[in-house]
Amino acid sequence: MNALRVVFLGSDPIALPLLEWLGAAGKATAEVVGVFTQPDRPTGRGQQVTANAIKQWALARGLPVLQPVKITEDVRQQLQDWHADVALVMAYGHILKDDFIGTPRLGTLNLHTSRLPRYRGASPIQTAVATGETATAVTLMRIVRELDAGPVADAEAVAIDPLDTALDVEQKLAAACVPLLARALPKLAVGGLEFAEQNQTDATYCRKLRKEDGTLDFNASAASLAARINGLFPWPACAVSIDGVVIKLGQAEAVGTPADATPGTVCGMDAQGLLVATGAGMLRLRRLQRPGGRMLPAGEFLRGFPLPSGTVLPSQPMTSLMAAQPFRR
Repeated sequence: MNALRVVFLGSDPIALPLLEWLGAAGKATAEVVGVFTQPDRPTGRGQQVTANAIKQWALARGLPVLQPVKITEDVRQQLQDWHADVALVMAYGHILKDDFIGTPRLGTLNLHTSRLPRYRGASPIQTAVATGETATAVTLMRIVRELDAGPVADAEAVAIDPLDTALDVEQKLAAACVPLLARALPKLAVGGLEFAEQNQTDATYCRKLRKEDGTLDFNASAASLAARINGLFPWPACAVSIDGVVIKLGQAEAVGTPADATPGTVCGMDAQGLLVATGAGMLRLRRLQRPGGRMLPAGEFLRGFPLPSGTVLPSQPMTSLMAAQPFRR
């Protein structure tokens, strides 16, 4: 059996483990013959124009790279000229039209970082963590024009542990792509990969995150606040303002201790973090960061920025991250 000719479309480092696998152990099954990724953009404090991690991976292996601003007919023709058996998409950043999707011999498949049909949309990892899920998955599906609604072939589950941030879960999902593709691609090559339609009635949606999503209402439960803090780290990051100083929160957990104080009140410190009263239970803030500083364990942070018992952290309304219908753009 000849290796599948794969064209990869992606722009985010989450795809590096699967690409590394395709370039090594998976090479007998599938060979990457070309890469589409987003145009180079300014990054970092110096705003230097830099190639993203996917482009760097491809160039290091002598692979052709295309970085179209728009997917035009000329771009589709290049995909055809590469004689791709399948196009594999993960975190690319372009909407693909039907003629492009149908160009590879075996179609265009997407790796979506949720257990579809839940968390269709732009922020499935962050929203799953922020809404208190205990597990999620990476799902292999066919791309259709409707948002993340294509038929599903397979999924690889990962656990969301109580202290996992979105960054932690992203790393788990990145690794989970490898066993998923190791199962699926050999079946695809011989026509044995089966797809099942999603149950539309179970669909939920998430949206692109905004900076203002990092607000916290301490009248909510400690469990929901901890999930939101962990889910929105590292971006947009939840934060509170203390005397005009914006303090970012990097990790939190709910504590079984009842909170006998006004929600938002600092109730002391234990070995793991800063304790704050909420509308239901006590919240432990484990990592904090002041402007210009590093994210630090709570004890180390408080040595340079004391928050004595009785300090009240201000509450603000929290925006909705998930809906039963697609968010309006």
